[in-house]
Amino acid sequence: DVYKRQDMYRSWWYIALLLLLALNVLVCSVHRLPGVLKIIKAPAHPLSNEQIEKMTIKRSVLLKGKPDSAKNSVCAVLKKAGFNVKEIGEDKGLRFCSQKGGWSRLGVYITHISILVIMLGAITGMVFSQESFISLPEGDISSVTYPIPGSGETEPIPLGFSIRCDNFEVEFYDGTEKPRMFKSMVTIFENGKEIFKKSITVNDPLTHKGSTFYLTDYGVSERRSRRGIFVFGVTTGEGRYSEIRLSPGDILEIPGTSIKGKIINFSPALKYEEDGSLSTYTDKLHNPAVHIEFTDSGKKLYSNWILKRYPETSFLPDGNRVELLDYWGVEYAYFRIRKDPGEWLIYPGLVAMGIGLIIALFMSHKKIWVNLAEEGMNTRVIIGGTANRYRSSFDKKIERITHLMKR
Repeated sequence: DVYKRQDMYRSWWYIALLLLLALNVLVCSVHRLPGVLKIIKAPAHPLSNEQIEKMTIKRSVLLKGKPDSAKNSVCAVLKKAGFNVKEIGEDKGLRFCSQKGGWSRLGVYITHISILVIMLGAITGMVFSQESFISLPEGDISSVTYPIPGSGETEPIPLGFSIRCDNFEVEFYDGTEKPRMFKSMVTIFENGKEIFKKSITVNDPLTHKGSTFYLTDYGVSERRSRRGIFVFGVTTGEGRYSEIRLSPGDILEIPGTSIKGKIINFSPALKYEEDGSLSTYTDKLHNPAVHIEFTDSGKKLYSNWILKRYPETSFLPDGNRVELLDYWGVEYAYFRIRKDPGEWLIYPGLVAMGIGLIIALFMSHKKIWVNLAEEGMNTRVIIGGTANRYRSSFDKKIERITHLMKR
């Protein structure tokens, strides 16, 4: 399949399209950036009253006193608004001009650079990423993973550390056999030393040293299905509780009594049929159950099927209680492992994109001109402004500046 329709995101034509898009973004940015830098670096120059009158954003206010006396209050208001004005003196008047936020014009280019960085990370991952798998039974530890079947690779892949599956659990929706959540408790080791533990679920993978472990499936290990460890919670009639772990063939003893139990049968998933009979419905541990025969001083007392998901089956006729908590060591967790060298480029690219979008969408380059002209015994203040975006918002700000000057 020359077009790799079954794996299009790694195909040559998809990568070629990404490269063309990146080239387009790069060329457009390089073409326009010099002009933008020229605008940013250009200082604000004073304008005549006629030039300000032609602006869309403009105001005029009459203040008491001569321009020299009104100057201080006008400068204070402009400084409070965030403008550090430059003063030009003239006969019978003064001119001020200022600008701020010029660098906000670079927001779009920061966004463009972030897109290129993200694309570079994505392409790096497509070309150099490595996918593998491992089936890890409870209690097992591994320092290698295995290539995905059909990838053409056969040799085990070293992790650079070891991972151990400590426990595996499945929770079901009430009254159904549909798994609600399954998780695996794992421990990471380096050079024989424990580094950390983590619970891995379907939506919460583990990442360590560039390898990300995704929990995708589970099952029962055939080679270990009869060599697990039964974990019982035993409560005596007097209320004493203890947890007991037994291997197949071991005898269960209820503490403080002479009652003993022998496991005579086991089912990985037992359920009650409509006629009250019991049947096994899957080889996965969806509802493990043990059939235990209890004796007292060698005399047979009774036998019970104890089902993990049916707590009522754990109560014995003599007042004792035996719960089946787990059949540990027989389930395995199936992990898909992805090692993506481009991932560490994508994260800074996303951060840069967020910064660039905030600058580009919420900030603007503003310029303001203020002319003070003598008008009899008063001072005429003419204010004009421009903004490359959010002009209505800037117009309201000019209005507020005008009101402050009147006070």
